Amino acid sequence: MKISDIFKTKKPVFSLEIFPPKKNQGNIEQIYTTLDGLKDIRPDFISVTYGAGGNLADSSTADICRIIKDKYNITPLAHLTCVNNSKEDISSILKMLEEYGIENILALRGDINPDIEPKKDFRYASELVSYIKQSGNFGVSGACYPEGHIQSASLVDDILNVKKKIDAGAEHLVSQLFFDNKFFYNFREKAEIAGINVPIEAGIMPVVNKNQIERMVSMCGASLPPKFTKMCSRFADNPEALREAGIAYAIDQIIDLISNDVDGIHLYTMNNPYVAKKIFDAIETMR
Repeated sequence: MKISDIFKTKKPVFSLEIFPPKKNQGNIEQIYTTLDGLKDIRPDFISVTYGAGGNLADSSTADICRIIKDKYNITPLAHLTCVNNSKEDISSILKMLEEYGIENILALRGDINPDIEPKKDFRYASELVSYIKQSGNFGVSGACYPEGHIQSASLVDDILNVKKKIDAGAEHLVSQLFFDNKFFYNFREKAEIAGINVPIEAGIMPVVNKNQIERMVSMCGASLPPKFTKMCSRFADNPEALREAGIAYAIDQIIDLISNDVDGIHLYTMNNPYVAKKIFDAIETMR
């Protein structure tokens, strides 16, 4: 099922993100543990990351998407990055996804790895969106950044770049994580003014541990509101308490977003079914 069609019949949409095991940390079979823990949530779709940190990816993203579709009967969304892929590489991946029956792709530029020379065929995600739309009958999603991409000159410039993705054929946006909903509402208002009229999902990442969240924030540039930093400081030496406080913080964010008519919630699970289930149980009646 195309993700754009899901938004035509349901609001808010509730989706999850998982990632393949790293090559040096086990094999793809480990993903069953994660998916078995998430299956009862019955999300509207599950996205699967690709080559995190700019690393060259193998077929694990496509393989996991096929498992999600065939074993769990849940719509998958395959991440696809272009910074380290040529047109020939992308065409091969698209052929594989088509053979697996994967209909939805999240088109991303990808993180630049200083140790890997970028390919030259695609400079921006909008170019990848256009290439995918020309190459098959895929539903294409794009990323957006409520506080602006870390490499953008301004939020306005970043929104104009997002508009290029929409003009190229992207039908749905997933936002980068944020911890202060005012940034999402501000972005949504400016996006509407810019003529972006596709569903925008709010990306929410629950705190699992302090080191992890600091690493993610350094990568994406998300602001930390005083309430959030006080929580992290208060429970920094108590991992279990920090986890529960982080879950509560994410639930508060989601309730506020749903109250303000958000199109959907995309939960960055970090492959942690316990956290995802706790959040789902808290907001189930609001879905």
